[in-house]
Amino acid sequence: MGLQPSCVTQNGAPMEKSIYSQHYTLFLGMLRTRRESAGITQREIAARLGATQSFVSKCERGERRLDIVELRAWCAALEISLNEFAVRFDEDCLASASQLASRKAKR
Repeated sequence: MGLQPSCVTQNGAPMEKSIYSQHYTLFLGMLRTRRESAGITQREIAARLGATQSFVSKCERGERRLDIVELRAWCAALEISLNEFAVRFDEDCLASASQLASRKAKR
């Protein structure tokens, strides 16, 4: 009889599995874009993380999820704070949602 986690969004729509959501795709794109814009290869970030290139590749493709502790290490390897990354992610999610709503309104 404990509390059950909510499976709906703020607007009442069912939540997508996060690995398949538009926002998770955005999240992965941000990680990859940040790495590439810094001129860092998958092997280089893997070395900074103490991981393999295969691990990095799987994370960037969404085959392997990152938890918050891993994301913090990833951000450090990319020389960005977790807070800065989260703020940018939130801003990009809001912009993405706004663009989607605008497209739907034009239909």
